[in-house]
Amino acid sequence: MTTKISNFSKDMDKKKLDTFKKRLEERQQALRKTVSRTEEDGRVADQDSAQDIADRAANSYTKEFLFSQSNNDRQLLNMVETALQRIREGSFGECVSCGNEINPKRLEAVPWTRYCIACQEKKEQGLLEEAVE
Repeated sequence: MTTKISNFSKDMDKKKLDTFKKRLEERQQALRKTVSRTEEDGRVADQDSAQDIADRAANSYTKEFLFSQSNNDRQLLNMVETALQRIREGSFGECVSCGNEINPKRLEAVPWTRYCIACQEKKEQGLLEEAVE
């Protein structure tokens, strides 16, 4: 598989790329801790032997909330790890759908983004299939 390197990646200076890498690695570590903590909280909620129906309902809600939170954190962690992989491959800053440069301001706001704004809008409208990396 050949790796296409975008002009943005070629033009992005090493210092800027290192800044993105550091931010992504910090976010990755924080998300890993959060996912682990949430999993542990879920296990603790499972161990609680609720006596009455209100306690069981509250316990069930807590587990569902923790599962949802953990799932969202896992998805974000996956996106962060994929962005780090794109940095290693030299394709960071390039839209995985159209290959165009992702706006630098967008990368500043969401460094794990995979799409340029135009493709992200198409994806949200259901006009673009999920890109496989």
